[in-house]
Amino acid sequence: METKDVPYDRLLRIVAILGRAVGAAGLVGGQVVDLESEGKTEVCLETLNFIHNHKTAALLEASVTSGCILAGVSDADLQRLTHYAQHIGLAFQIVDDVLDITATQEELGKTAGKDLRAQKATYPSVWGLEESKQQAQALVQKAKAELAGFGDRAKPLIAIADFITARTH
Repeated sequence: METKDVPYDRLLRIVAILGRAVGAAGLVGGQVVDLESEGKTEVCLETLNFIHNHKTAALLEASVTSGCILAGVSDADLQRLTHYAQHIGLAFQIVDDVLDITATQEELGKTAGKDLRAQKATYPSVWGLEESKQQAQALVQKAKAELAGFGDRAKPLIAIADFITARTH
Protein backbone atom coordinates (compact mmCIF):
# COMPACT_ATOMS: atom_id res chain seq x y z
CA MET A 1 0.00 0.00 0.00
CA GLU A 2 1.36 3.38 -0.92
CA THR A 3 1.24 6.19 1.58
CA LYS A 4 1.87 9.11 -0.76
CA ASP A 5 -1.71 10.33 -0.38
CA VAL A 6 -1.89 9.80 3.38
CA PRO A 7 -1.55 12.99 5.42
CA TYR A 8 1.74 13.18 7.32
CA ASP A 9 0.02 13.62 10.68
CA ARG A 10 -1.59 10.19 10.23
CA LEU A 11 1.73 8.61 9.28
CA LEU A 12 3.44 10.14 12.31
CA ARG A 13 0.64 8.90 14.54
CA ILE A 14 1.14 5.37 13.18
CA VAL A 15 4.90 5.53 13.70
CA ALA A 16 4.28 6.55 17.32
CA ILE A 17 1.78 3.71 17.82
CA LEU A 18 4.17 1.14 16.37
CA GLY A 19 7.06 2.49 18.43
CA ARG A 20 5.02 2.31 21.62
CA ALA A 21 3.80 -1.21 20.76
CA VAL A 22 7.30 -2.63 20.40
CA GLY A 23 9.18 -0.46 22.91
CA ALA A 24 9.48 -0.43 26.69
CA ALA A 25 5.80 0.48 27.06
CA GLY A 26 4.82 -2.51 24.91
CA LEU A 27 6.53 -5.67 23.69
CA VAL A 28 9.90 -5.02 25.33
CA GLY A 29 8.30 -4.21 28.69
CA GLY A 30 6.05 -7.26 28.51
CA GLN A 31 8.99 -9.48 27.58
CA VAL A 32 11.04 -8.21 30.53
CA VAL A 33 8.26 -9.10 32.97
CA ASP A 34 7.74 -12.42 31.16
CA LEU A 35 11.41 -13.36 31.54
CA GLU A 36 11.46 -12.22 35.18
CA SER A 37 8.42 -14.44 35.86
CA GLU A 38 9.93 -17.64 34.44
CA GLY A 39 10.47 -20.29 37.07
CA LYS A 40 8.41 -18.50 39.72
CA THR A 41 5.93 -20.79 41.40
CA GLU A 42 3.25 -18.15 41.83
CA VAL A 43 2.50 -15.58 39.14
CA CYS A 44 -0.71 -13.67 39.71
CA LEU A 45 -3.32 -12.99 37.05
CA GLU A 46 -2.49 -9.27 37.11
CA THR A 47 1.12 -9.99 36.12
CA LEU A 48 0.06 -12.46 33.45
CA ASN A 49 -2.38 -9.94 31.98
CA PHE A 50 0.33 -7.26 32.04
CA ILE A 51 2.69 -9.51 30.10
CA HIS A 52 0.23 -10.38 27.38
CA ASN A 53 -1.48 -7.01 27.14
CA HIS A 54 1.98 -5.62 26.42
CA LYS A 55 3.01 -8.36 24.02
CA THR A 56 0.39 -10.20 21.96
CA ALA A 57 -2.46 -7.75 22.50
CA ALA A 58 -0.24 -4.70 21.93
CA LEU A 59 0.91 -5.99 18.55
CA LEU A 60 -2.62 -6.79 17.41
CA GLU A 61 -3.81 -3.43 18.68
CA ALA A 62 -1.06 -1.61 16.77
CA SER A 63 -1.96 -3.49 13.60
CA VAL A 64 -5.65 -2.70 13.84
CA THR A 65 -5.25 0.92 14.90
CA SER A 66 -2.70 1.58 12.17
CA GLY A 67 -5.17 0.40 9.55
CA CYS A 68 -7.91 2.49 11.12
CA ILE A 69 -5.75 5.61 11.11
CA LEU A 70 -4.74 5.06 7.49
CA ALA A 71 -8.42 4.70 6.62
CA GLY A 72 -9.32 7.86 8.53
CA VAL A 73 -11.97 6.32 10.77
CA SER A 74 -13.71 8.44 13.37
CA ASP A 75 -12.38 8.61 16.93
CA ALA A 76 -15.40 6.66 18.17
CA ASP A 77 -14.83 3.87 15.65
CA LEU A 78 -11.12 3.86 16.42
CA GLN A 79 -11.87 3.38 20.11
CA ARG A 80 -14.25 0.47 19.41
CA LEU A 81 -11.78 -1.19 17.05
CA THR A 82 -8.96 -0.68 19.55
CA HIS A 83 -11.04 -2.51 22.17
CA TYR A 84 -11.79 -5.23 19.60
CA ALA A 85 -8.05 -5.69 19.01
CA GLN A 86 -7.23 -5.77 22.73
CA HIS A 87 -9.85 -8.46 23.33
CA ILE A 88 -8.75 -10.68 20.43
CA GLY A 89 -5.11 -10.22 21.38
CA LEU A 90 -5.66 -11.53 24.87
CA ALA A 91 -7.97 -14.29 23.61
CA PHE A 92 -5.29 -15.34 21.11
CA GLN A 93 -2.74 -15.68 23.90
CA ILE A 94 -5.09 -17.65 26.13
CA VAL A 95 -5.83 -20.07 23.29
CA ASP A 96 -2.10 -20.30 22.54
CA ASP A 97 -1.48 -21.27 26.17
CA VAL A 98 -4.25 -23.89 26.02
CA LEU A 99 -2.95 -25.35 22.76
CA ASP A 100 0.55 -25.60 24.19
CA ILE A 101 -0.91 -28.12 26.64
CA THR A 102 -3.57 -29.87 24.56
CA ALA A 103 -2.19 -30.03 21.01
CA THR A 104 0.54 -32.20 19.57
CA GLN A 105 3.74 -30.94 18.02
CA GLU A 106 2.38 -31.95 14.61
CA GLU A 107 -0.81 -29.96 15.14
CA LEU A 108 1.02 -26.90 16.42
CA GLY A 109 3.88 -26.91 13.97
CA LYS A 110 6.15 -26.13 16.92
CA THR A 111 7.24 -27.83 20.12
CA ALA A 112 4.24 -28.62 22.31
CA GLY A 113 4.54 -28.26 26.09
CA LYS A 114 7.33 -25.71 25.82
CA ASP A 115 5.72 -23.30 28.32
CA LEU A 116 5.41 -25.98 30.99
CA ARG A 117 9.02 -27.10 30.54
CA ALA A 118 10.22 -23.48 30.73
CA GLN A 119 8.07 -22.97 33.84
CA LYS A 120 6.32 -20.04 32.19
CA ALA A 121 3.22 -18.56 33.72
CA THR A 122 0.22 -19.36 31.54
CA TYR A 123 -3.51 -18.84 31.76
CA PRO A 124 -4.16 -22.57 32.29
CA SER A 125 -1.66 -22.54 35.17
CA VAL A 126 -3.71 -19.76 36.79
CA TRP A 127 -7.26 -20.72 35.77
CA GLY A 128 -7.08 -24.32 34.57
CA LEU A 129 -7.93 -25.49 31.05
CA GLU A 130 -11.71 -25.16 31.09
CA GLU A 131 -11.79 -21.71 32.65
CA SER A 132 -9.11 -20.57 30.20
CA LYS A 133 -11.23 -21.75 27.26
CA GLN A 134 -14.28 -19.96 28.71
CA GLN A 135 -12.32 -16.74 29.25
CA ALA A 136 -11.02 -16.81 25.66
CA GLN A 137 -14.56 -17.30 24.37
CA ALA A 138 -15.84 -14.44 26.55
CA LEU A 139 -13.12 -12.13 25.19
CA VAL A 140 -14.05 -13.04 21.62
CA GLN A 141 -17.69 -12.23 22.40
CA LYS A 142 -16.64 -8.85 23.84
CA ALA A 143 -14.55 -8.22 20.73
CA LYS A 144 -17.47 -9.01 18.45
CA ALA A 145 -19.75 -6.76 20.51
CA GLU A 146 -17.39 -3.86 19.73
CA LEU A 147 -18.21 -4.43 16.05
CA ALA A 148 -21.93 -3.80 16.46
CA GLY A 149 -23.00 -1.07 14.10
CA PHE A 150 -20.36 -1.80 11.46
CA GLY A 151 -22.67 -4.13 9.54
CA ASP A 152 -21.19 -6.19 6.72
CA ARG A 153 -17.93 -4.25 6.94
CA ALA A 154 -17.20 -6.16 10.15
CA LYS A 155 -17.51 -9.65 8.63
CA PRO A 156 -13.74 -10.14 8.13
CA LEU A 157 -13.06 -8.99 11.70
CA ILE A 158 -15.76 -11.30 13.05
CA ALA A 159 -14.20 -14.18 11.10
CA ILE A 160 -10.80 -13.40 12.64
CA ALA A 161 -12.30 -13.34 16.13
CA ASP A 162 -14.10 -16.65 15.56
CA PHE A 163 -10.94 -18.24 14.17
CA ILE A 164 -9.04 -17.43 17.34
CA THR A 165 -11.08 -19.76 19.53
CA ALA A 166 -11.61 -22.38 16.82
CA ARG A 167 -7.96 -22.72 15.82
CA THR A 168 -6.02 -25.89 16.46
CA HIS A 169 -2.55 -24.50 15.84
